[in-house]
Amino acid sequence: MKCEMAKDNVILAYYGELPDELAGSLEQHLMTCEECRHELEAIQAMETPLAAIPMVEPTPNLLAQSRMRLDDALDSIPPHGFLTRLRTNFFAWMGHLRSAPALATLLVGVGFIGGNFLNRYEVASQPRPRTGPTYTNETHAVIGNVTGIDRTPDSELVQVHYNKIVPETVEGSLDSAEIRELLLKGAMAPTDNVRAESVSMLAGECKAGHQCPSRDDGKGVRNALLVALRYDKDAGVRLKALEGLEPYVAQDQKVRDAILDSLASDPDAKVRMATVSLLEPVQHDSSVRKVLRNASTQDENPYIRTVSYNALQGSDSIQ
Repeated sequence: MKCEMAKDNVILAYYGELPDELAGSLEQHLMTCEECRHELEAIQAMETPLAAIPMVEPTPNLLAQSRMRLDDALDSIPPHGFLTRLRTNFFAWMGHLRSAPALATLLVGVGFIGGNFLNRYEVASQPRPRTGPTYTNETHAVIGNVTGIDRTPDSELVQVHYNKIVPETVEGSLDSAEIRELLLKGAMAPTDNVRAESVSMLAGECKAGHQCPSRDDGKGVRNALLVALRYDKDAGVRLKALEGLEPYVAQDQKVRDAILDSLASDPDAKVRMATVSLLEPVQHDSSVRKVLRNASTQDENPYIRTVSYNALQGSDSIQ
């Protein structure tokens, strides 16, 4: 008898269910094979723990259900392997099991657990249908805009091309060109606090005497402050822009014109009052005197009319 068959028959021999024609061959094999003797010793070692477990007779329904599960599990495996041999021997064992209720209970339990395990394994291994779209580059970002849509003919497949906006953070000095470029973009941001903070920082740089040159292409820090002064809806942002433009009132005609326009038409009184003090270095200019004269007589705010009148009196003494 070979080891493979001996191991299959050891458990039947242990329960006294092995046919006599096989018992002799198994006994001779165990005398010469240490591995198979260990197999028998392992089964014998289980006797004490199993004896401590109360024996519960399975119900007929449980037996029938367990046999059906075991049979289904055996049908689902390939035609070769251990389970195939087990199935081959299963029906041969059934005749012996009818007269061995303890062994039958054990094997039914093994079959029930094995069938349940195989069933769960098959369910877990089955390919699952996709429930949503797939992304070629999934990142934590927001979709900026959709650039194109392609649909596969006679199919539900659709390709949507889009651009993503990936949030990033950069840290650096205000003197850095990259930081200034970002602040220039921030000065035109739709978010009020971002726009106010950007204009405030850029104005502070100009007021401190750092690089704020005038550029003919309409770009640069000084031009950004001019745009903020003329068009920003927030009066606080316009006041910050005025602070940054103050050093250039005397030398830059565009700055002077923007301040005069603010004095003449800005809807906020605080902004108009701030422009009067900024015009002091150029009060002798005829265009400045004209705007001051109009403000001193026509501005709806009496304080602005007064400070404008005083500025005109000062310009007369200068001349």
